[in-house]
Amino acid sequence: MDIYDLVVIGTGSAARAAATQVRGAGRSVAVIDHHPFGGTCPLRGCDPKKVLLSGAEAVDWARRMQRNGATGEISVTWKELIAFKRTFTGPVPKTVEQRFAEQGISAFRGTARFIGPDAIAVGDRTLRARKILIATGARPVPLGFFGAEHAIFIDAFMELEYLPARIVMVGGGYIAAEFSQIAARAGAKVTVLQRGARILPRFDADLVGWLTEGFRALGIDVRTNNAVTGIEHTGHEFRVHAQTPEGTAVISADLVVHAAGRVPDLADLDLSAGAVDSGNGRLRLNDYLQSVSNPIVYAAGDAASHGPALTPVSRHDGKIVAKNMLDGNRHRPDYRSVPSVVFTLPPIAAVGLSEADARLHAHRLRVRSAEVPNWFTSRRLGGSVYGYKTLVDADSGRIMGAHLVGPHADEVINVFALAIRHNLTADDLKTAVFAYPTATSDIASML
Repeated sequence: MDIYDLVVIGTGSAARAAATQVRGAGRSVAVIDHHPFGGTCPLRGCDPKKVLLSGAEAVDWARRMQRNGATGEISVTWKELIAFKRTFTGPVPKTVEQRFAEQGISAFRGTARFIGPDAIAVGDRTLRARKILIATGARPVPLGFFGAEHAIFIDAFMELEYLPARIVMVGGGYIAAEFSQIAARAGAKVTVLQRGARILPRFDADLVGWLTEGFRALGIDVRTNNAVTGIEHTGHEFRVHAQTPEGTAVISADLVVHAAGRVPDLADLDLSAGAVDSGNGRLRLNDYLQSVSNPIVYAAGDAASHGPALTPVSRHDGKIVAKNMLDGNRHRPDYRSVPSVVFTLPPIAAVGLSEADARLHAHRLRVRSAEVPNWFTSRRLGGSVYGYKTLVDADSGRIMGAHLVGPHADEVINVFALAIRHNLTADDLKTAVFAYPTATSDIASML
């Protein structure tokens, strides 16, 4: 039986951050993963997605600039784009494994499960631990209707050798918004079926409305209030059944993609054997990301599901957990001013409070909002979608929230995030001197 100071289940961002920090303090560490080493972000999530987006960006830019000085047709060759993506994802597992070896971290391949409060089985090995970190990430939420097995997960979509002509996205969150635009610009006819009243429900409704106009201009069929009830495979196509406000509908497709969200990946762990309490598919944790029932067990990242399901949050969690394991429970995660970005074209981004929440916290709230596609930042790119909403406490001048859609929103939002985290005022940002002409120089006009 092997004994370690820390056993980490998972090898993603949270897992690596914690394992590296604890090992750096001279403690013995083991990691376990049944997936290729590296975690979701570099292998099946944000990194490969952004690489695929590069091809869509090139097509988008060229088409927008036609009649404005650019000529010629440009298109996506899907197979070559996937091959380019694999130059990023292919080396990751070996690189991560080599780093573990260089750090003196023991690495085990296989499915981990608790066989006691301080014991983990992996294959025919038993690892006993003084501390255990659950950092298993997330898995697609069960769909719960007939034929759900016909919907592929997004990691399989990113391995397709060719792109089918007709694609249905089940769901209307990040995955559907981003990959529908990639697929449409690569030549597919995409239909998005969203159960709710609008796509991207976590983002400001006004800005999502402006963005959705761009979806329709691209030919993406966004159908809200459409609840998928089943998928049948008939011949060479799929038939997706949905309940709509007008009744039932059937959409034919060559491919159906599960884009309905994720839940913590806990099913294989046998939590009860480890005396780890959970409820409604989530771990029961205290403010220090520690199990309320087994004090040697902590969780981080998507498995913890305490903060936003974002890679920087996972890394932050991993560092917090490592500090608590080494120093005692003195550190709580701080999720203030964590920006969220959907990498559509153009991107939509948010940080801080929503307008509704800001009205609950501010005695007097100053809201500035406008759709401004004719501003230089958008117009020079031939863009049609650009807008903002900023929320400022009128009494203190503090920025409470920022919501952006348009060119470079994914970068500009970080300035607002920094301002909120450090209690800067609107005047602080308005008097800052930013390089011009850049998207950041629009900030003063947004406030």
